[in-house]
Amino acid sequence: MRRVSVCIRGEWFRVPCSGPRASVQSLGFEALQRYHQAKKLEDGGRDMEFSMRRCWGGELLHPEDKAEDVLEDDDFVQLGKGFQLMHLHYISLDGNSLTTADLVNLGRGLFKIKLTPEAEEKVMKGREVIDAFIREDKVAYGVNTGFGKFARTIIPKEQLQENVVRSHCAGVGAPLSVERTRMLLVLRINVLAKGHSGISMETLDAMIKAFNASCLSWVPEKGTVGASGDLAPLAHLTLGLMGEGRMWSPQSSWADARAVLEGHGLKPLVLKPKEGIALINGTQLISSLGAEAVERAVGVARQADVIGALTLEALKGTTKAFHSESHRSCNRVQDAYTLRCIPQVHGVVNDTIAFVQNVISTELNSATDNPLVFAETGETISGGNFHGEYPAKALDYLAIGVHELASISERRIERLVNPALSELPAFLVQDGGLNSGFMIAHCTAAALVSENKALCHPSSVDSLSTSAATEDHVSMGGWAARKALRVVEHVEQVLAIELLAACQALEFLRPLKTTTPLEKVYELLRSVVSPWDRDRIMSPDIEAAHTLIKQQKVWETVQPYMDEYRTKLTYLSVSEAVFSLGPGHVPLHATSSYISS
Repeated sequence: MRRVSVCIRGEWFRVPCSGPRASVQSLGFEALQRYHQAKKLEDGGRDMEFSMRRCWGGELLHPEDKAEDVLEDDDFVQLGKGFQLMHLHYISLDGNSLTTADLVNLGRGLFKIKLTPEAEEKVMKGREVIDAFIREDKVAYGVNTGFGKFARTIIPKEQLQENVVRSHCAGVGAPLSVERTRMLLVLRINVLAKGHSGISMETLDAMIKAFNASCLSWVPEKGTVGASGDLAPLAHLTLGLMGEGRMWSPQSSWADARAVLEGHGLKPLVLKPKEGIALINGTQLISSLGAEAVERAVGVARQADVIGALTLEALKGTTKAFHSESHRSCNRVQDAYTLRCIPQVHGVVNDTIAFVQNVISTELNSATDNPLVFAETGETISGGNFHGEYPAKALDYLAIGVHELASISERRIERLVNPALSELPAFLVQDGGLNSGFMIAHCTAAALVSENKALCHPSSVDSLSTSAATEDHVSMGGWAARKALRVVEHVEQVLAIELLAACQALEFLRPLKTTTPLEKVYELLRSVVSPWDRDRIMSPDIEAAHTLIKQQKVWETVQPYMDEYRTKLTYLSVSEAVFSLGPGHVPLHATSSYISS
């Protein structure tokens, strides 16, 4: 029977789907009843209004949907009830302040958007420059000329804009997910809000309304070379807004774009001069996927510290290497590098992520169009901000850095399952031979690490000349972003296997207990995965652990203890200068020592 974890006011309840036709609403009622019983409240919740939303993805669930159709086993959902239903929150876009976390949350559908008054003013002033060019019959690239090789060809303004969008819709592959299409759309809106693209407020307002209604174009994931920007993906994004091709919305699912827009009371875009290229020229696919990769990398990196500490405990390792004053009388002189060097290996990954996050954050708030419009001087300037080399190089670097978390994790899994190294039952199961335990789960981890090694080959070292040698150097940043996401996902999965193995190893050390934070992590995993006493299908357990990591439940479990520790930390003999840490930072070796000792 499928079971779902439901969060109500910060408390979690495991609720079974009571049959193949059980609805989301009945699942919510069952969770509410358990909540009221736990709180000893009289009202069982049947008369209360509530909404349910996925924790990962953020979509609202329709109450009449069958739970087994829309929820996976061990899925996580959040329930809001009564006056505490999810309130409508807005993020104000100004073209300068969008963060990677904001963008990912917007992709999940957690917020709607609006422009700041200052941004609206900048957009209108930028458009005035383009309107003046048109009145005065001036020649400007993208306003009344062709594109790329045809930059010197004068085109009647009435024919140009829709043509450039249609002609650039040449992408292939599976469509972007709903969440990633939301990110792509809102990021394009954010950079247009800078006022340097000559977009009209009428067009930008229509895009904002489409985003807030979750009317999302069909955008194939492949086809960009990352200069001039992400032309094909952004053209597909624009095509749907023009009422052509296919769109998705929560009410219609995939359908004809014009019908989807009209179903939400929206009109298809009618593009004005310059707006075609303003909508398709930029690095928003690279940057939006890069933002997701960065945010997931942040989450997996801090959870890797916790999972590594759990393995250290399961293998009865020493924290002496992490702090010179701890375990003075420890009888184990030193551990293998995979245990002893966790701070050094994990530490450089954190530095890598911080660097990449800075690059991507800059790109999220940069004008990457061409030509750029400057209202102050009334001119347009052709430049190269559309080139995706910065985010492409950074995301290649991210893949290389984050991969190392999986590489060292797989070696720790080997130490857990190898009885010669762990002094535990072979493959962490009794009756070895009859039972294979974690033998093949370790093989899966090894396969993922090997696949990552190929994915870590930098895409940005490649370039192919395009557009009849007009665009003769490109970044290949789209592939850099997509493979960075694949690397991060594989790292999450390898760490999920390590989490399962470390908790299983603890079963053989009972009645010994580890630290309070790590016991809480053990309890978290055991809330969704039971111990192994004999072989069973392991894929669902790996996916359940992966979900915990993807939703950062492991970090949320230990964060209160880490916050408490940071407030009490004194540096004693540790010199901040040695670690180049600013005020308020905690040396990683001290953090690891606390979790695992």
